[in-house]
Amino acid sequence: MSTVSDLPFQLQLRLLDDALDGIVIVDQQSLIRYVNRSMEVLTGFSRSELYGRSLDVLIPDDGISPHSEKIAKFMTGGRPSAILGHVRELQILLRSGETCAVEMKAVDLGSCNSRRFFGAFMSDIRERKSMEARNAGLLALLEQQALSDSLTGLLNRRAFEKEAIAAVLRSARSSAPITVGIADVDHFKNINDQYGHAVGDALLKAVAAAMRSVARDTDIVARMGGEEFGLLFPNASIEQARQAAERIREAVALIRLPLDDKIYVQVTISIGLSRLVGCKSVDQALVAADQALYSAKNKGRNRIEVSDG
Repeated sequence: MSTVSDLPFQLQLRLLDDALDGIVIVDQQSLIRYVNRSMEVLTGFSRSELYGRSLDVLIPDDGISPHSEKIAKFMTGGRPSAILGHVRELQILLRSGETCAVEMKAVDLGSCNSRRFFGAFMSDIRERKSMEARNAGLLALLEQQALSDSLTGLLNRRAFEKEAIAAVLRSARSSAPITVGIADVDHFKNINDQYGHAVGDALLKAVAAAMRSVARDTDIVARMGGEEFGLLFPNASIEQARQAAERIREAVALIRLPLDDKIYVQVTISIGLSRLVGCKSVDQALVAADQALYSAKNKGRNRIEVSDG
């Protein structure tokens, strides 16, 4: 059976020269002894510019030291398994001064005339890395959208419940109190019917901004749906949560949404609070807070009520 070694040297050289990957061969002093056409295209250097120069010419300044250490390890008989035979990603320096992400596989070519040689195959992966970055950005955006309310920018119900469960787990270790709340915009349906959905949406955004502006850094404000908002007060007793909720109620009551030069819309909210402690689940606490909210509505709205549970 014929092998590559049976081919004339010129045919072997042509095969290397026409390879899609960039190929570089260095000797035991790390001096470049061969580059193919793809390597010229990749780096912007001509063969004559690279031949006989140290491989460091292709290594960015911040990578020269580690590279030189690895080459020295090859020369002293150290185990090259961390580099040789393994595909790895790295940056190389181009003639333009820019860097390029490549995928490289280095191989030990053995010795010839008492000189040891190493080869490396390099593939340009800039397009792939760019696509990976775009995909990562898109994934992050999708994850954000899955956990946030598109109108107000607040967390949505799903994210709120995740935060509440996480707070419960932290509280189990520290015994810190937690309070949850449900806030509801008073007479929102009437406002929507009278002024239209555009005004209603603008009002919800204003309410969200007002609530967020006075909430503590550790507090969680979320839009649960419609005109209903969720409140989570970690490390807060029911009295501390009531004080925080009162600041929120007052901030919302100050909203003046202008319709024209002479008319503006005012709004208030009612809030129900419940402890989230002991064996009470997040769902049970939210139900209790909702019942307290119902009580606040029945007592005239624009007020805060606390669950007995």
